[in-house]
Amino acid sequence: MGRMVVSEFVTLDGVFEDPGGGEGSPHGGWAFKFERGEEGERFKYDELMAADALLLGRRTYEGFAAAWPQMNQDEFGQKMNEMPKYVVSRTLDVASWANSTILSGDPVEEVARLKTQVGEILLAGSGRLVNALHANGLIDEYRFMVFPIVLGGGARLFEDSEAQTSLRPVDVRRAADTVLLTYRPA
Repeated sequence: MGRMVVSEFVTLDGVFEDPGGGEGSPHGGWAFKFERGEEGERFKYDELMAADALLLGRRTYEGFAAAWPQMNQDEFGQKMNEMPKYVVSRTLDVASWANSTILSGDPVEEVARLKTQVGEILLAGSGRLVNALHANGLIDEYRFMVFPIVLGGGARLFEDSEAQTSLRPVDVRRAADTVLLTYRPA
């Protein structure tokens, strides 16, 4: 059985929206105000290299697909572009980024099936998808790179939900200005 790993950039107040600034939100680009240092770079590198596939919601997929094909100069970019990618969408007709497959059925059923076929699946961004998988117990690990900023507005990763999940910390590290937190369901 595969593993679903969620990896997110988040602020101290839980905002995950538009860390790079490409979505045009009022607070976008907040992640670039801070250093994540060698430790943070290694964290992101190691998690991508360990992943067998990438899972994204439509909006995150479209943002990644617009940027990553031009970033093929190093091992990280090459892995992003070559690895299998799955996009959960009922509205997307064509997935043009290399090695992309559209999952157009029920997201929970599609991902549960995918977990039986693929080893480690990395899920980034994609808040609605994260919430659906979280509510259905399909996430095996949560990784957060926490940035030292309070935005006071913006989309928060976990919406109001009746799906409470106790998590157990398995790793805590400092990476320059950020803190790296890894949790698994308790």
